[in-house]
Amino acid sequence: MKKFFIIFGILIIISVVCVSVFGAIGKSESGNQNYLRIHIRANSNSDEDQGVKFAVKESVVSYLSPYLKKVQSVEEAMNIVQSKLRDIEKVSNGVLKKNGFSYSSRARLATEEFPTRSYEGLTLEEGIYDALIIELGSGTGNNWWCIVYPPLCFVSKNDSSGKITYKSLVYEVFVRDEEY
Repeated sequence: MKKFFIIFGILIIISVVCVSVFGAIGKSESGNQNYLRIHIRANSNSDEDQGVKFAVKESVVSYLSPYLKKVQSVEEAMNIVQSKLRDIEKVSNGVLKKNGFSYSSRARLATEEFPTRSYEGLTLEEGIYDALIIELGSGTGNNWWCIVYPPLCFVSKNDSSGKITYKSLVYEVFVRDEEY
């Protein structure tokens, strides 16, 4: 009987280890490596910090768009973003300074775990993703996120009414460019 409990215990331990290992392998081999996310994390959740986060977003998206317009792979997008990190910080810090904020920004490429997020019909499942992280000040406030590669979405204000319209960067870059 003692041998039975020992063998049974060993089988349970082996099962737990196998489930853990194969679960982690399944997660790391998912399609997450085909995306490069962008997260701009506000200093806090105050109205002022959240507002400047969107101003930084507009400037960073405008700055990066020409460089990322024709990328063909996530690796190419990551290389471009990596080479532009200091410039991204300069753009972000310029917006912060112009708006009277005393804190600065930090931009980095990182691999982090993110919760499930949905945006305009696209759902990115919980998992580990590569991301351009821009932290404003402490970076503890709510964030704005999108996808750098493939360039699926950006938000822009189109008119003076303040109405937010959603545009597909894929359309803007690949289809509309062909029209001109």
